[in-house]
Order: sequence, then structure tokens, then C-alpha cells
Amino acid sequence: MTHALPPFGRALCAMITPFTASGALDLDGAQQLADRLVAEGCDGLVLSGTTGESPTTSDAEKAALIGAVREAVGDRAALLAGVGTFDTRHSVDLALQAEKAGADGLLVVSPYYSKPPQDALEAHFREIADACGLPALLYDIPGRTGTRIEPDTLLRLAEHPRVVGVKDCSYDFLAAQKVLARTELAYYAGCDEHNLALYAVGGAGYVSTVANVIPRHLRAVLDTFDAGDTAGAARLQQQATELVELMMSAGLPGAVTAKSLLNGLGLPAGALRAPLRPAGDEAATGLRTAYDRLTNA
Repeated sequence: MTHALPPFGRALCAMITPFTASGALDLDGAQQLADRLVAEGCDGLVLSGTTGESPTTSDAEKAALIGAVREAVGDRAALLAGVGTFDTRHSVDLALQAEKAGADGLLVVSPYYSKPPQDALEAHFREIADACGLPALLYDIPGRTGTRIEPDTLLRLAEHPRVVGVKDCSYDFLAAQKVLARTELAYYAGCDEHNLALYAVGGAGYVSTVANVIPRHLRAVLDTFDAGDTAGAARLQQQATELVELMMSAGLPGAVTAKSLLNGLGLPAGALRAPLRPAGDEAATGLRTAYDRLTNA
């Protein structure tokens, strides 16, 4: 399958936000990590998403993070800013701030906790998309937000010139294919176990938490598929399954597992902000063992 050029590249990392031991924003660490991720195959970086602990960073910190990472990577990668909140006005303010700070696009999650009906959800996304000139990737993750972006809502929003794609964590593979077949929206897998499967049916690529630690391996899955070696791509995807499961489905948030591994590897990550807490010794050991097994294979 020939993939159309996606709006933000194919291999995107949902980057952690490095903090110092005292919990302050570590901009030097963010620059070092961003540079490494791009050098190892990431086309784009999503800043201040869930993995970036966005609920615990201030608006000023979010802007500073965009500016620092832009300085580090230049035009080598697209930068998307997470601007979704449960307050439409606040999300609009964050979108305007991201545009001014140098972001290339927006990641806009469904409003969480308040559970708006579909007409209110659609109006929320339209107001944000209307507010600035940046293209928007809608983030459908009902397991966290409590609200699904229904396929019919996505079909209507696809008509908006600045709604260009979806980060899909709906776990509804049929719905994703239906929207893909009827729109030009770029579909990015938001669950690492779906990276290859969604790409194989026309998805744009992935927005990956696991890419914080194995960016080159995950990029190789897509590159191998594009080279026509579908069996090789499947083999690479399967090799990552143990680590994907431990990082994303073992009861700890991705920010916790990614920071555990990065800290253990001597890479910028640092502390977590409450209410998140570091992985325990048993979990950290299991993560490192799986990582070593994959990278030494």
C-alpha cells in the first residue's frame, strides 16, 4: 500500500516532560531528549500530552517547553502541542499560545470528566480549530476521557479545513476503517499494539509513548512494511509486544513506565509530578529486563 504524505510525518513520539529531582521543568533535559528522539527516527514530537504530564504543568511551562524543543530540533521534526482540556476557553487560549510559541499543530483531546454530548463535543473542537491557524489532530481516548468521538461526529469534523487527523485510542478498529474510507483524515495509532495494523489499512503512522525508549525499532516497523517486507514488519512489531504490554497495559501510566526506563538508561526524564509516583522496584526491573531482551535480540 502506498501511503499519502501524512501531515506530521509517520513516526511520532508522545514525549515525556523531563523534570529535575525537585520537580522543576528541565528544559535542558527536554532538548537533549528531543534531539535524541529525532536523531533516532521520530518525524514528530507531541509535547504536553498525557505522557507529558500535561495536567500538572502550567500554561507558562507548556509554552516554554515548545520554545526549548523547537530550538533543539529546528525544522527536523513537527511539533504538536497538547492543548485539550475540559474547558473550551482554556483550550482556545492554549492553542493560541502554542501557535505563538512555534508549534506546527495541535493535539486536542476530548473534554474529560464532564462528558459532553456529541453536538457539544463537535462545537468544542470547531471553536478550537477556528481560533488559530494550526492544523489539529483530534485525540479519541474514551477510556480516559469518558467520552467517545463517534464516527459520525468525525465525519462532520473532517469537513473543517484545519481538522486533519485523529490519534486513535478508541479500540474500535472497524470504526477507524470506516472513517478512513470516507475521509481524508490522517489516522495515527495511539495504542502501540495497533501501530502496524492501522498502518496496514491506510493509517498515517503512530503517536507512541513507547517511542520514548525504542524510537528506532518502532520506526523500523513502518519502514520495513513500506519496503514490501510485510512478514518482517510483523516480526518487528511482535518483538516489541512484551515491552509494549509492560509499558502500557500493566497497570502503570505510560509516563511512569517511560520515565522509569529513561532514568535507568541515564537519559533525561527525572521526577514525576503528583499524583503520579515512580515505578516500584519490581516493575522497574521487569521493564528493564524486557527492554534489554528486545534491544539485544
